[in-house]
Parts: sequence; structure tokens; C-alpha cells
Amino acid sequence: MIKRIVMAQKPSIPKGTRDFSPEQMAQRNYIFDTIKDVFRSFGYSQIETPAMENLSTLLGKYGDEGDKLLFRVLNSGDPFDKVDLGAYRNEDGTYRSGTLSAALCEKGLRYDLTVPFARFVVQHQSELAFPFKRYQIQPVWRADRPQKGRYREFYQCDVDAIGSNSQMLELELVQMVEAVFKKLDINVLLKINNRKVLTGLAEVCGFPDKVVDITVAIDKLDKIGLEAVEEEMISKGLTKEAVAVLEPVLQLSGSTSEKIAAMRVVLAASETGLKGLDELEELFGFIAAAGVECPVEIDLSLARGLNYYTGAIFEVKALDWQIGSICGGGRYDNLTGIFGLPGMSGVGISFGADRIFDVLAGLGKFPEGLSTSTTLLFANMDTASAAYVLPLAAKLREKGVSVEVYPDSGKLKKQFDYAAKKNIPFISICGSTEAEQGTVNIKNLATGDQKAFPRGSMADIVAFLQ
Repeated sequence: MIKRIVMAQKPSIPKGTRDFSPEQMAQRNYIFDTIKDVFRSFGYSQIETPAMENLSTLLGKYGDEGDKLLFRVLNSGDPFDKVDLGAYRNEDGTYRSGTLSAALCEKGLRYDLTVPFARFVVQHQSELAFPFKRYQIQPVWRADRPQKGRYREFYQCDVDAIGSNSQMLELELVQMVEAVFKKLDINVLLKINNRKVLTGLAEVCGFPDKVVDITVAIDKLDKIGLEAVEEEMISKGLTKEAVAVLEPVLQLSGSTSEKIAAMRVVLAASETGLKGLDELEELFGFIAAAGVECPVEIDLSLARGLNYYTGAIFEVKALDWQIGSICGGGRYDNLTGIFGLPGMSGVGISFGADRIFDVLAGLGKFPEGLSTSTTLLFANMDTASAAYVLPLAAKLREKGVSVEVYPDSGKLKKQFDYAAKKNIPFISICGSTEAEQGTVNIKNLATGDQKAFPRGSMADIVAFLQ
């Protein structure tokens, strides 16, 4: 009889996903906790929505390309047993994949937090106070091609206010950006534009349908220069006369007020464009009045999802580390209209936790000691010593101290190695002598300082551990 040897399968995770070590989780939670604290300080409340949404909620909200990136979830049980596959077969033997997928999958993993937020607002509108100010920090999934900096599963940190047209809400987003990155010690530049200004530019040059081509070209000004930008716009179908109208915009410089004044001349014939400039002027007035110190500038090349935003647009760049935008968002006028509640204007911004992580790691700005979850380790000498320290550990935990009791009795070197690997700063070795004397012996592993305390002096022990 021949025995078949089955080799153990090497474990792996799906491409585009990641494991996070305890140290990395401590660093990520530092980012999340910092962002949450700022959100809450402005009166925003946390919500969560399910990882899965009905596909009817998700489909058609992100365009054809976005629909292709949705992770679909097969119906429970045996979905193929309940579907007549022949009904979805073409004459050439292929299948109508779109309709077949709809029959097999009624749910999908959320693509972002924005569409679920819109669904939440409409579904719970009678329970909410408007303007409704919410934040949401949860993972999203996209069936994208994994590459550096792009994952199939990643976290979004969104903050939105819906139910008001006031640009005081835009100001709050600016202030939150300033507060978050000040706490994280990252120098940033906040760029602001307005969707109406971009629409106005396309109108005044006579090509209202070319707004995307115009802004994509303008965005390359710093990289390829004025002449190349003008050539690109002509290659996209604009006339030389239209480009001549836009040339003052391409050469725009000066202070915020000077830029707005120059743009008023260019956009004089566009009611929409002038409205956008009015909104920018009001917002920058609020920013000045609020004493915002973070660098903020008008960037007329900023576009960010032209089909989605309707007013102010934001983008944040790190100044000391080369990476894409680490935060972005804007004003939208009809987010909830897709679910039957029209005219509900809102504004929001999303902090890119993964890119913020890369910036902090690259600059070496994570605080020391984040990965230390345990403050004190009680060594385990034997059964009697364990019985002596267990009540002490319980009392210290009640005082807010993170404490471990090593589970196995054995060599002290092994227990010291354990403390070193976990960056535990204090260790206590209590044997028969300490038990007889009613004392607790604690050593600071970093400095070598060692001190014995009476067993009942909890306050002194806690103070030593701080």
C-alpha cells in the first residue's frame, strides 16, 4: 500500500489586501484616533454602514468603469441551481454576463462610503437632525489591478455635512484639515477651486462640453509649460481663439484677491462662473476671519470628479514628502437625489489613511512607544509566585495599567526576551522572598532602575510605572 503525502498548502492572502502587524495597527490607530478626535471636536457623529449593500444601491453610481470594479457577492445557497443558464446564453454560445451576474448576485461589497451615506440619509431621514454631520471610518473594496499604493481593500476616513448650502461647512472642513495635520505634524498645502468656475471657463471659450479636457490640460502647466498646454487643448478640439481666451488663466498669479479679480474679467460673460467666484470669495473671507494658519491657495486646475461635485473642491498635498493627494473632497448639490430625495446639498472630505501612513513613516514622525500595549509584565516563577501576583495584576488593571502575567513558569531569560520583543517597559519578579515580605519588586528595563514597594501601595506603584 502506497501512502500519498499531501504537502501543506502555503498560506496566502488575496492580491491587493494586506495583513497589519501589531506595530502597524498601533500606528494606524494613532492616525484614526487623531482624525476621530478632530471630527468629534466639530460636532460630527460617527455612523457605520454594512460591508455589503444591495447591488441596486451601488450599480450606476460610479459610471461604467466603476461598475466593473464592484465586488459582487453570490446569492446564498447554490445560486446556479436556481438560475436557468440557458436563458442567458447567446447564439454563439457566450453568456450575457451582465444580466446573468444580476441574477446570481443581489449584493456587493461597498465601493466607497459616499453612496452608502446617501442611502443612509434617505432611509433614516425622519430620525436625523439637519444639517446632519457625520463621519465614517471603514474599509471599502474595489476589484482594481493591485499596484504600489493601490489596493483592493483599503480604509476611507470620510466626514460630511448634508442639508445646508452654507459655506460655513466648507470652512469647517478647512479647519479640520488644519487641525488633523497639525496634530500629526505634517506640513500640508490645501488647494481650493470651484466647479462652477471650471464650467464658466468652458462656457466663455465656447466649448462647454470640453470642461474635462481643459482642466486636464491646465493641470499639466507646471510639468510641461504654457506652450505645450495650449497645444494639448488645440489637439482636443479647441480653437486658437478659445485658447487665447483661456491664456490669462494659464498665467494667473498673485494673491487670492488678485486671482479672483483677474478671473472676474475672464468670466464676465458666464453667470455660472461668476457665481463660483462669489463662493470662493466668501469662503476665503471665512478662512481669513477664522484665523486659519495652514497654507491655503486657489488652484484653478483642480478638478476632482467633475461629474460629481457642484461647488467648492478641495485637495491636500504633503509638502515634505513626494506622494499624491492625501485628502480631498468638495460640495455636491444632489447626493440623495439618486435615492428619491432631491435638493439635499452637502459637502464632505476624505482623509487618505494609507497615504497619511506612508507620509508619517517616510518622515519618521510616528511617536515612539505606540506599539507598546503592555506596561508591566509579572514574571512567572512557579505556582506560588503566580498566585501571589494575580491579585496585584487585577488591582493594577482596575487603576488603568496594562498588565500581563507570563503564562508559563520557566527560565527568566525567556520571559525577559518576551518583554523585549513586545517592548514592555517594566517587569516584576516576585518570588518567595517578596511573598514573605509582602512586597512587589519592579524593574524599569530601559533605565535599569529597580524598586520594591509594599504590596498595598498601589498609588506609588502606578506613579513608578508612569
